[in-house]
Amino acid sequence: MSQKRLKHAHILDRLVTDSSFTIAQAAEAMGLSERHVKRLKGEYKKNGIDALVHKNIGRSPAHALSEELRNKIIELKCSTLFQKANFNHFKEILGRDRYGINLSYSTLHGILTSAGIKSPKTRRPAKKHRRRKRKAYEGLMLQIDASPFDWFNDGQEYSLHGAIDDATGKIVALYMCKNECLQGYFEVMRLVISNNGIPVSLYADRHTIFLSPKDGKLSIEEQLQGVQVKDTQFGRAVKQLGITLIKARSAQAKGRIERLWETLQSRLPIEFALENITTIDAANAFLQQYIKEYNSLFAVEAEQTEQSYREVSPALNIDNILCIIEKRTFDNGGVFSFYNRSFKIVSTRPDTVLPYRGKIDVLVSPTFGVRAAFAGIVYDTVPFIKPEKAVQKSPVKSKKTKYIPDDSHYYKYGHQLIKKVTFEDNDIAILKILEKIFLWRLPPAS
Repeated sequence: MSQKRLKHAHILDRLVTDSSFTIAQAAEAMGLSERHVKRLKGEYKKNGIDALVHKNIGRSPAHALSEELRNKIIELKCSTLFQKANFNHFKEILGRDRYGINLSYSTLHGILTSAGIKSPKTRRPAKKHRRRKRKAYEGLMLQIDASPFDWFNDGQEYSLHGAIDDATGKIVALYMCKNECLQGYFEVMRLVISNNGIPVSLYADRHTIFLSPKDGKLSIEEQLQGVQVKDTQFGRAVKQLGITLIKARSAQAKGRIERLWETLQSRLPIEFALENITTIDAANAFLQQYIKEYNSLFAVEAEQTEQSYREVSPALNIDNILCIIEKRTFDNGGVFSFYNRSFKIVSTRPDTVLPYRGKIDVLVSPTFGVRAAFAGIVYDTVPFIKPEKAVQKSPVKSKKTKYIPDDSHYYKYGHQLIKKVTFEDNDIAILKILEKIFLWRLPPAS
């Protein structure tokens, strides 16, 4: 029994036995109201010191979780599926229709920690750095990036491309590919524009998809000569859309999307496993619904209610911008060559006449295939197979016969038939020849 309870028991005993000790004095000594002291005095007369024991001691609360439910929660958390889930994510999953277990975070935390389970999401000490203030308007700036990760827990990495709004922290688009690539970023921009509109600016790292490797590296002489760095395909596309591309100098500069990847790498593999998703196509279909759930949990209100997204003009064909564009020359038949294949320009407008020869822009995309743009007009194309040249038959040549000398030839066996000349046999003749060569200018002997 606690010291406080013993003190109250002593005061109540005096109140019952000593008539000079009033209820007001007892209430002041116990720190309770006079009404409460009267009730305790009556209970003390009937039950003695047990009157000070709370009636709920030893009784389970009506809203308490059953031992069976506690064991079920612990068993689920220890399973392979939820072993890597942090406590908050696990609480959200339990509250869904699949399990229907609605708990507060503190209750769940108490159940799991009492069972010796720790959250895999540990909090690191906060680093001191100056945070950049959020943009005031939604759509004023999007941060864009990609994250390679083992999203399906199958040992293979896939790249998740995404864009997040700087003002609200909303995920604007997500798209998964095998590797970080230009097409992945084109699909992200297509989703952003079709669902929201055209943003004012993009904040990206210095990947060669966004910037040329020569960007900012031209010498003074080259700059004075007017040399310019060419835009990448992505840079050209956002420039056509009127979007400003801002270059980040470090990963910390685009910290909002870096923290997004940290959150998604913790949550998405579990969500994919719950939905039995193991392919890129299934993941991309699921991500469009998951974005709404994520934004409802983590997005914040922008400082200003107005949005900065621009509406897409009906005359603007997004597909003809979010594609690869290269220059080619077509011949007098409207045929051009592109990566060792020939295509013919198809004109459906009778008032349009192509010149004899000219330069065109070849548009390539998985969405529509191959198109050609000339003088601001985009044409469809069809594969063209050039006729093969007729092969001229060469006249029949007589068959060459191999010359084989007979055995009497000198270089075969004929040398055996000729007598060899030696200096011993013919040395007088040789001396006369030498005299004729070397001594013909000498005066005759006297």
